[in-house]
Amino acid sequence: MTYRHVVRRGAHSKQDAIAAIADALSFPDWFGHNLDALYDSLTDLSWLPAGEHVLEWEGGNADVESVLADAAARTAELGDRVLTVVYTD
Repeated sequence: MTYRHVVRRGAHSKQDAIAAIADALSFPDWFGHNLDALYDSLTDLSWLPAGEHVLEWEGGNADVESVLADAAARTAELGDRVLTVVYTD
């Protein structure tokens, strides 16, 4: 099954982008709101149902985009909950 998660528009700063992604994917309360915690949560996703989770984001922060790319590659290897990132205009 595929699940779509849309990140609110205008989240370009690192902190705004992290918060918007956390909101879009309903990160748990223990989420640490930094890049390391973002990667850890994106490669876990255990609070979400199994399947492909498509994250739609307009992009805008290179550090966050790097974490998203690394996490998507890692979840593809793990296979239970796969993160796919789609960049919108």
